[in-house]
Amino acid sequence: MSHRTVKDVMTTTVRIVYAGTPVKLIAEQLDFAGISAMPVLDDEADVVGVVSETDLLHKITYQDERDEWPRLLRRHRTDRAKAEGLVARDLMTAPAITIDADASVVDAARLMEKRDVKRLPVVNDTGKLLGIVSRGDLVRLFVRSDAQIRDEVEAEVFGRVLLHPPDVAAEVTDGVVTLSGTLPRRSDVELAVEFARRIDGVVRVVDALAHVDDDTSYRALREQVSYPSGPFL
Repeated sequence: MSHRTVKDVMTTTVRIVYAGTPVKLIAEQLDFAGISAMPVLDDEADVVGVVSETDLLHKITYQDERDEWPRLLRRHRTDRAKAEGLVARDLMTAPAITIDADASVVDAARLMEKRDVKRLPVVNDTGKLLGIVSRGDLVRLFVRSDAQIRDEVEAEVFGRVLLHPPDVAAEVTDGVVTLSGTLPRRSDVELAVEFARRIDGVVRVVDALAHVDDDTSYRALREQVSYPSGPFL
């Protein structure tokens, strides 16, 4: 069982600009589409950067600044250089932070958080644009209905992982999954809880499962026999 992939949630109709697109046209595109950023492509249609409203705002921020006392911070120098730019390649953030279409939504979320970005251009193995995935696309996974989540728990966890055990049930309320019933082994309970947690849209898993045989105690004993502690004789 695995999480949904980026290609399952990404937007495939993407508004783009090219590296030589003038600033005025970039602003018009962002305003017309009601978006805050666009991928920037080179002449070979490879993704080379992202240009955003923030990049354009530098032109306003610095337009009246004479900079008689130049600040030496790298961020200031970079922002000021963008303010003087005329086309996308001058303004864009580069290199672009991209992701593969087959990456999991978990990987996408981690990359966004790590790099502090709101969206990721999705590219193939040659760098060509396939789509774009945003924080909003990932958040929408949590608005799946309780019925959809329950159906997936029953199909994937009870059906595929546990092979249709007869005495188990799943209830879902506001994304919280409660597993109840009895399974043959404690290890089956652990599997059920772990795989239920992996289903997209699940907020929390409540373990109300019972078991007949505690096979985990045998597992612990085997590990002790295999890896004895204490000094060797």
